[in-house]
Amino acid sequence: MAKRGGFPGMGMPGNMNNLMKQAQKMQRQMEENQKALEEKEFTAAAGGGAVEVTISGKREVIKVKLQEEVVDPDDIEMLEDLIVAATNEALRKVEEESTAVMSKLTGGLGGLGGGLPF
Repeated sequence: MAKRGGFPGMGMPGNMNNLMKQAQKMQRQMEENQKALEEKEFTAAAGGGAVEVTISGKREVIKVKLQEEVVDPDDIEMLEDLIVAATNEALRKVEEESTAVMSKLTGGLGGLGGGLPF
């Protein structure tokens, strides 16, 4: 009498069903987490708060706030640099949050979820 699942890749339909259910559950959780992340806002400042940029979880700039004293027509380059710095910092915050959410979901397994948009 052969044991159930005695050949690799054969038998064990219960285990395959469990794996499929777990994969579907993980997919739903990833979709829910992605939606929650997209609804968040991430704000970063540069120049001691002179420039503030807010980015959505969809990685879209939704607000730029400038202190009046930073707007110097003779030094546009500084203002441009501050906007870039604040925008990049806000984008880093989005990425950190996204990585933390995925890490929690996958239990820190790096190979899972590769190629997903978050």
